[in-house]
Order: sequence, then structure tokens, then C-alpha cells
Amino acid sequence: MAKRLDLILVVDVESTCWEGDPPRDQENEIIEIGVCTLEVASGRRRDRRSILVRPERSVVSPFCTSLTTLTQEQVDAGVSFKEACAVLRGELKAQDRLWASYGDYDRRMFERQCEARGVPFPFGPSHLNVKSLFAVTYALSREIGMAEALERVGLPLVGTHHRGDDDAYNIAGLLAHLLLAARR
Repeated sequence: MAKRLDLILVVDVESTCWEGDPPRDQENEIIEIGVCTLEVASGRRRDRRSILVRPERSVVSPFCTSLTTLTQEQVDAGVSFKEACAVLRGELKAQDRLWASYGDYDRRMFERQCEARGVPFPFGPSHLNVKSLFAVTYALSREIGMAEALERVGLPLVGTHHRGDDDAYNIAGLLAHLLLAARR
């Protein structure tokens, strides 16, 4: 259970990707961790950051660059996955805080990559799926994408879609909207 509920760590990851299946000798792995801290009491988005992660078992494809704007050169200058997880645990106190993402992809990617690399999972057990929360809050028959959710509530999509820090900032805005609306 989360020990600190004053802030929620909103996380969005970008991973290596291809138009189809990964090439035989490669796998999807995290290349960017976007984090935006959301103040629970006020709904104010605070710090936001991008942690670029050096891939170990894949390269950034042209398709991935067209989707995320991230290049091989940029992620090569990043930190190792282990170092990125240490930043989440150390600086951001991720194990003590509720963390949120838009869907389960981000949580599953962390679980899979931590297990594959022998890296301790950086988060505590309390995860909030904003995509599901949004769908049930608005009684939708299915979950919808982040851009469509922003449009439905009249929030602008800030920055570049499919960049971790910008998506985390936008997801935090959606979550703030839901939290503040629930208090009215």
C-alpha cells in the first residue's frame, strides 16, 4: 500500500517499436520514462521529467523515431535501465507513492523488463490505471486513448504525443480533472 498520498507519480514509458513484429534478435524495451508529479490536494501538476534509457537488446527503428521523435543517438546518451529505476526509487520515492499510468502497458513493461534484467521493481504495489478509471467515470462502453480522453473533457494535448514526459503531463491533467470533479 502507498505510504505517501500527497503526490501521485504519473508515469508514461516509450519503448522500442517496429511497424510489425520485432526483428528476431530484438525485443521491445523501455527507452524513455516520463514522469509528472501530481499534487493530490490541489490537482496541480508539478515536476515533469524525461529519463532517457539506453536500450540493451534493440535499436530504435525508423518507425519508432517517426512515432516518438526519439533517435538512437538520443537514447544512446541515456542511462541504463538499472540507473533509471534507481532514480525512480531514490529521487522520486516511487516505492512509497501511488503511481499511475494510462493503461496497463507501462506497468507490464516495467514488470517484464525488471524481471528480465534482474532489476528491483522501482514502484510499490499501488498502481492506478487512469485509462480504466476514465472509462468507468464516464460510463463508457470501452476504454479510449489518451488524446480522445483529453478532447472529451476539453483539455489540450500539450507537447508531443508519444513522448514520455509530455504524455505523463497530459495524463496527470486527466487524472487531476477526475479527482477534482469527484470532489464537487
